Amino acid sequence: MSIRLLNPAIEINHLSKVVDTVDGPLTILHDISFSVANGESLAIVGASGSGKSTLLGLMAGLDAPSSGSVFLMGQDISSASEDLRAKIRSQYVGFVFQSFQLVDHLSALENVQLPLEIKGISRQEATSHARFWLEKVGLVGRLNHRPKTLSGGEQQRVALARAFVTKPAILFADEPTGSLDDANGQKVIDLLFELNRDIGSTLVLVTHDLALAQRCQRQILIHAGKLTSA
Repeated sequence: MSIRLLNPAIEINHLSKVVDTVDGPLTILHDISFSVANGESLAIVGASGSGKSTLLGLMAGLDAPSSGSVFLMGQDISSASEDLRAKIRSQYVGFVFQSFQLVDHLSALENVQLPLEIKGISRQEATSHARFWLEKVGLVGRLNHRPKTLSGGEQQRVALARAFVTKPAILFADEPTGSLDDANGQKVIDLLFELNRDIGSTLVLVTHDLALAQRCQRQILIHAGKLTSA
């Protein structure tokens, strides 16, 4: 039985996701309920294909559930339009993806500025904030480099700076070290938790790495689309 939190950052109620396939309906997630407290760090773990990345996408409003509800900072995003979900994400959410998802033709500085400019912040102020966060992740000497000239570890640090530059209330990370070697992966993990402590955001990450999961305050296990622990 899940514990109901007062004013949680995220609240999931009886969430399910079903998709149509050539063989008929396929249930990816089934009747999942849990809450995440403000400022909590939570790891979602499970085998490949268990549904954990689908769950993260629903929690972040990147997709809509088949049934159930998702409340993000008190706002119901499960029945919201895509435009409204995007607006809520821009207000509250930062992302770190395994594949980095940097814009190839933009420099590191421009990639980090981008979410601020989308929010309507002036170019001068956006540049100042972007420089600050790139310095925080140790890339002050790589500001004008485009992603293809950066190593995998450097690209992920740019992605971290971009995620934190808006000081999001919630940070979602999907296999944030999956594309990195062990040395760079450990550096990114340390940096992720350090930056998260600095701004006090809620951290939700998907990982198959149990050592990474154990650094979070709580772990939940998804098995075959069902929540087996919370």
